[in-house]
Amino acid sequence: MLTVYTFGDSILDCGRYNAHGVHPGALLVRNDDRLFPEFRGQDLMSRGPARLEHRAVDGATVANLPAQTRNLAVAGDAVALLTVGGNDLLMGLVVDEGPGVRRFAAALDDFLRRLPIRPVLLGNVYDPTFGDDALNFLGVDPALARANHQRVNAVLAEAAGRCGALVDLHAHFLTGDPSWYAQVIEPSLRGASEVRRCFLPHLTA
Repeated sequence: MLTVYTFGDSILDCGRYNAHGVHPGALLVRNDDRLFPEFRGQDLMSRGPARLEHRAVDGATVANLPAQTRNLAVAGDAVALLTVGGNDLLMGLVVDEGPGVRRFAAALDDFLRRLPIRPVLLGNVYDPTFGDDALNFLGVDPALARANHQRVNAVLAEAAGRCGALVDLHAHFLTGDPSWYAQVIEPSLRGASEVRRCFLPHLTA
């Protein structure tokens, strides 16, 4: 049996932001055919035995990742899904001038070295402004914010190359619209499915 482990933040733990309690990990393992008929037969359970161990926590930063592995016991086939960095940006990295992003990279590297699961599918940080500075909600110079967003995503891409694969949420969500979000930055019901859409090819290849 394949076990899918989720770690990280609200990109994977977004069930509270929709009326159905849906989050991407659950959809990857077993699609809700009533809500998303497009994905009928495309979930992991349609291919064989699979289960989800959901450990991601809304609001998590890179510092919270080690706690999400508490009492972790991995047996058999496994894959980890990880999204992190968005809250780190919101909590200060968006205006960082150098050392903060380096500390983020070191903490992420330490977590991944200790994580006893491979591969790790590492999602990068999307942009709820769709690249439009007029939608800036941070009260920060957009040029600085975008530069640090790019730096964090570069850290994530480098880490993904060492432990599995990068899932490019950033590129995909630039093609979306505000209905993909709840409360400005969180994945909505549609957004949860779009996160699933990005991870799915890596799991079923």
